[in-house]
Amino acid sequence: MRTGVRGWRWRRNPLRRRADVVEAWTLLVVAVLLFLVTPLVGVAAGLHAHDEARSLAAAQRAERHQVRAKVIADRPEQLTAMEGDREHPYRAEVRWAEPGRGTRTAWARVPAGTRTGDTVAVWFDARGHSVAPPPDDAAVLQHAVTVGLCAAGGAAAVVFLVHAVERRIALRHRLAEWEREWARTGPRWTQPLT
Repeated sequence: MRTGVRGWRWRRNPLRRRADVVEAWTLLVVAVLLFLVTPLVGVAAGLHAHDEARSLAAAQRAERHQVRAKVIADRPEQLTAMEGDREHPYRAEVRWAEPGRGTRTAWARVPAGTRTGDTVAVWFDARGHSVAPPPDDAAVLQHAVTVGLCAAGGAAAVVFLVHAVERRIALRHRLAEWEREWARTGPRWTQPLT
């Protein structure tokens, strides 16, 4: 059976050591860091990532344009993992008409299952290279939440790591303190009775 007295480290008593007070303050600081600071770090990182991703998506939307094109190649080629993305893992030759520029032909990223003669939406940059579509609002939000959670988790890991190091140092000091105490009181306990 275990009995505990709440707040014994905070109360004045002759058995309370300096290490007990340091441990109590350390636990308080760790609790504040974990429950207040860590979520704030996650929110701040998530908001910053959201602003950055939103401005990047706006810049990509400004420099990229979408066209409706007809697939003219016999069979789309599968892109490597480095070139493709999940939504557009294939590349095919497509043809479309631009007002004032006539009919154009290029190789573009197309969705899986695209066949010759299908009309697909393809994205090009200002230089005419086929590119992935700019991220939508859901992708921006997903990125911001992921960054926020990773930042909060990283901050919590740092707090736990620092707390573990502090506990190890405190244990070493506590053992040294006990050794000093025993060196003073031990001889009185181990003397033979006369």
